[in-house]
Amino acid sequence: MARNVELSEFLRRSRARITPESVGLPERGAYRRVPGLRREEVAQLAGVSTDYYTRLEQGRQISPSTGVLDAVAAALRLDAAERAHLYDLAGPKPGAARRSTPTVQRVRPVVRRILDSFTDQAAFVLGRRTDVLATNHLARALITDFDAMPARERNLTRWVLLDEAARSLYPDWEQVAAEMTAVLRLDAGRHPDDTRTAELVGELAMKSRHFRHWWADHKVFDRTHGHKRHHHPIVGDLTVDYQAFTMPGDSDQTLFLYLPAQDQPSQDAWKLLASWSAQGPAGPRPSSGHGGTTARGSHTRRTE
Repeated sequence: MARNVELSEFLRRSRARITPESVGLPERGAYRRVPGLRREEVAQLAGVSTDYYTRLEQGRQISPSTGVLDAVAAALRLDAAERAHLYDLAGPKPGAARRSTPTVQRVRPVVRRILDSFTDQAAFVLGRRTDVLATNHLARALITDFDAMPARERNLTRWVLLDEAARSLYPDWEQVAAEMTAVLRLDAGRHPDDTRTAELVGELAMKSRHFRHWWADHKVFDRTHGHKRHHHPIVGDLTVDYQAFTMPGDSDQTLFLYLPAQDQPSQDAWKLLASWSAQGPAGPRPSSGHGGTTARGSHTRRTE
């Protein structure tokens, strides 16, 4: 994925989402050839020349300053994730060297012990490109058993997009899948030379028309906290609240903790899920054939 092409598409789609009225610009006639802001309007709002912004949006070999990127981000009303994505695409982050991307990520043994210590919370660690690096027993019971899958299939975005079990699990599947696509897009901007990311994007684009549509929209999203509805095949409907924590010493690994929402039905379903998981169900979880989905075991298992 050439960074100049990605930058051009990201800026073009970002300005297309903003109306002149929303940023205090006059309409200047009823007919506009393009949706959203024109290039000269973005340049005006950012305080740069139209020629300079045009070259930036075209992905030319220029090195915009921190001030220019901040001004463009403000003009396009980018949120924190979109602003970070702009920096990733336009050049190294201010004051920081671009990170290296080793092929294999590993979770430290102490992190696995921490996951196992969460007996009332579902916990898992995501790495680059949303690879699932480690899970605890409640995460396997709530979502699916990634450890039972072939190593290259242990990826949350891939599972959400391609496995029918995910469509059954999430009543708001389209929202969840679109967000995961946007999370992957954000990660791809951070690691433009990662070959495994390119392979994953190619596979998803080939197998999922929804992914092709959402990927082309060039939205980015950073999962920090929120809530999610589940329709679990064993315990029924529940809502979970989640919080993300970037791992100290490795900003490419994120710990996610899931808790039941405070409503009584979710609390009751969670208790039932915890009890069912602790007993070690005798049979496999429902699966559509995109990898095993058993929920056996009460210990965190190693993924490579």
